[in-house]
Amino acid sequence: MATLLPPKGKKQKREEQNPTPFEIPEKFPLVNVQFQASDGSHELPSLLVPGNSSARQLDILLNQLLGSPEDPVPYTFALKHDDDTVEIPDNLYTTVFHSGLMKTEDNLTLLYTPQAVFRVRAITRCAASMNGHDGTIISAQFSPSSSSRLVTGSGDCTARLWDCDTQTPISTLKGHHNWVSCISWAPDASVIATGSMDNTIRLWEPKKGASLGDALRRHTKPIMALCWQPLHLSPDSGPYLLASGSKDNTIRVWNTKLRTLVYTLSGHTAPITCVKWGGQNWIYSSSYDKTIRIWDAKDGKCLHILKGHAARVNHLSLSTEHVLRSGAYDHTDFKPKNFREERDKAKERYDICVKQSGERLVSASDDLQLMLWDPYKTTKPVAKMHGHQKVVNYASFSPDGRHIATASFDSSVRLWDAKTGKFLATLRGHVASVYQCAWSTDSRLLVSSSQDTTLKVWDIRTKKLKFDLPGHLDQVFAVDWSPDGQRVASGGADKAVRIWTH
Repeated sequence: MATLLPPKGKKQKREEQNPTPFEIPEKFPLVNVQFQASDGSHELPSLLVPGNSSARQLDILLNQLLGSPEDPVPYTFALKHDDDTVEIPDNLYTTVFHSGLMKTEDNLTLLYTPQAVFRVRAITRCAASMNGHDGTIISAQFSPSSSSRLVTGSGDCTARLWDCDTQTPISTLKGHHNWVSCISWAPDASVIATGSMDNTIRLWEPKKGASLGDALRRHTKPIMALCWQPLHLSPDSGPYLLASGSKDNTIRVWNTKLRTLVYTLSGHTAPITCVKWGGQNWIYSSSYDKTIRIWDAKDGKCLHILKGHAARVNHLSLSTEHVLRSGAYDHTDFKPKNFREERDKAKERYDICVKQSGERLVSASDDLQLMLWDPYKTTKPVAKMHGHQKVVNYASFSPDGRHIATASFDSSVRLWDAKTGKFLATLRGHVASVYQCAWSTDSRLLVSSSQDTTLKVWDIRTKKLKFDLPGHLDQVFAVDWSPDGQRVASGGADKAVRIWTH
């Protein structure tokens, strides 16, 4: 029978466990534990372990049992209890026995889930404050391939392309005649699209910010959302299809190579708020009309209408969104030799992500609730998630598909289980409306932006505030964490773009 490693020293023990108001017994009865993979793919025989084992010790033991002690994989653990799961953040004693959840004579089933093998360091300081915009910054997005390129959109009718390495502007993207309301990088980082309140979409090359022709003009009202076709669905000529949602109640799909309109998706009866292009070639759109529509991107046919919200739907997020956005690029600093290799890598990453968590959808609404959907199985919500006291403005799946973070005007961020919709924790610290949040690539950290002029970094394991980041002089509307994990960018009403690093 496998055995646990010797107990850690006091100093190391303090680092691994949160301080508790009671002493964890040094000696505790052995308990019967069975490890199961959370996706049901693998199950290990039962064995006896000390009832005060820490999550770190369980991690070491599991790697020994799975035959990978030399190249260990980090795992998280959850107790399977009455058709529910309870996360074990620190140790078995605190979560299971001291709380009275189970007794030492009970058989414990522990579900294990692999974490990212790399670790993103928490951002702790402002590395640069970059000025240049003359209006409020309402959108910011890093390139999918590198944290050295950033685009921001502003109320001064321009977008700006920044070099984050030298902390200088590369180009001012001029051409719009009203607020730049949304921006989107192509998943291979070859094109930048900007949408504006002037009803047009413009395309730019990302090296020097040169304009790629005239504006795309068919919408009759402001552009509210942009989304590119996923990289792994693209033909050999590269990603060129772009979906745009507008206040004219339509979604339009464009061929950006030929600069032509492919088709218009009509059906919504009120302005569009968000558009997402899924990895199975479905397009998801949300609207003021309280519905979410699912379209077949092949022919533009409306496949499903998801109903349930009692007020306008503000935002959508897909569980595969991180890999769809970053395409072929990950922590390995992958450099493709050609587009086909890049597309194959993107397909491989997407398939792994779908195998782990499927492709689910979450919607955030003015009705103070969220809904979790599994569109490939049912048009009914998997879960209705209540708890926020005011409008839910933003929702985002973690890159590993295990958690959902939501931002609300009730000054809080909430965490939910992405499979069941179960409430996990309220992250309190902001003193005014929270506008957006962004995950680190390893899913261990979360950053949120607020009307209270601060950013806050949260530790997902402890569910607590890790760092408070003041610096902005006014409310912060936009925040993004670079796909390589190196930087966070933020912008808001003080017109300054701030870059944060560790």
